[in-house]
Amino acid sequence: MGKYTKQDIFRMVEEEDVEFIRLQFTDMFGVLKNVAITSSQLGKALDNKCMFDGSSVEGFVRIEESDMYLYPDYDTFEIFPWRPQQGKVARLICDVYTPDGKPFEGDPRWILKKVIKEAEDMGYVFEVGPECEFFLFHTDDNGLPTTLSHEKAGYFDLGPTDLGENVRRDMVLTLEDMGFEIEASHHEVAPAQHEIDFKYDEALKTADNIMTFKLTVKTIAKRHGLYATFMPKPKYGINGSGMHVNMSLAKDGKNIFADENDPLGLSEDAYHFIAGLMKHAKGMAVLTNPLVNSYKRLVPGYEAPVYIAWSATNRSPLIRIPASRGQGTRVELRNPDPSANPYLVLATCLAAGLDGIKNKLEVPASVDCNIFEMTDEERKQAAIEVLPESLYDAVRYLNEDKFICDVLGEHITSKYTEAKLREWNDYKTQVTQWELDEYLYKF
Repeated sequence: MGKYTKQDIFRMVEEEDVEFIRLQFTDMFGVLKNVAITSSQLGKALDNKCMFDGSSVEGFVRIEESDMYLYPDYDTFEIFPWRPQQGKVARLICDVYTPDGKPFEGDPRWILKKVIKEAEDMGYVFEVGPECEFFLFHTDDNGLPTTLSHEKAGYFDLGPTDLGENVRRDMVLTLEDMGFEIEASHHEVAPAQHEIDFKYDEALKTADNIMTFKLTVKTIAKRHGLYATFMPKPKYGINGSGMHVNMSLAKDGKNIFADENDPLGLSEDAYHFIAGLMKHAKGMAVLTNPLVNSYKRLVPGYEAPVYIAWSATNRSPLIRIPASRGQGTRVELRNPDPSANPYLVLATCLAAGLDGIKNKLEVPASVDCNIFEMTDEERKQAAIEVLPESLYDAVRYLNEDKFICDVLGEHITSKYTEAKLREWNDYKTQVTQWELDEYLYKF
């Protein structure tokens, strides 16, 4: 049962003096799009009669079949606290449908809903808590982002070293205004890097929350004359930004990953779930780490995982089991970065985990030493595989993983692959400053 009815939305728009409603949806790459309507058009929107041109959204459709309809999810109604108080602005997150009333196969939100439905049929609720990191940089005289920051604070530092403290406080208060439950916010490892963690929720709500979170963080940063970026690795030589994903499955309100009789407190299903994630980690990489730049974060020495392994004690592997047990037992996937499309990431994580549970996949032994310090030979003996090293490799692994391709469906798999290969080729043919510095004077 949803929390809002159509009448509720009409009432809130009236009482709160809402003038504009943004109908939001997400494209294949996780970029938020919207069509703004005035409150006079609200009835039409709530009856799923609002149309937009799908051919102009990358990865959607060709010109010939361009009309798409937006079906608002009433429960996502939210008023933006940062817009004017007279003639307020609200938003509704929408699903995308074709003119014949079918969900559009290229809508990432629908892909996630499809996998959630499969979990529901097995009696499961998928709960996810993300940790989103970002950098705050100065803008230049034209308002364009730079990678400059005056501050040199480090992990958990506080003001006055941490110049981002006031901005972060403002972000947290705004997010709370929008119904987020913020669990923690702190300065991250690198200068100008921050993290704000919000409470876990059911997967669809969490994916919606990640999209809202990014919009809010960027908006508030801009108010302070700064630019918030979710680019995975904006600067050489310092840590990149991750989006660790903490996952658990509940059945009848009980966390099924917990088992106090197991030495690590994990259930059989938790082990199978981990095995499923490990089996598909390479196939999912182009979704969890979707940019050329993503692979510059996934290198040894900067806290980001490189090796496909799991552990309950150390932080170097791909999958970590955080310390809390019982209802708090969860599996943390550490490679995703915040440039990823949250709908596709959560859909494939859930599908991969369920694959592990259905087929009772065996998990390899946990690796509890620092994998970065093992020799190649030791890693080989432990059969530890490596995540893809480039966007090109990641695309290849996706196309080899038929299971993940099926989760995404033909439309997204082909359009996404095409776009990512274009991005790779464009990057590959560039001549960079590094090459000029390195080779021009030698040869």
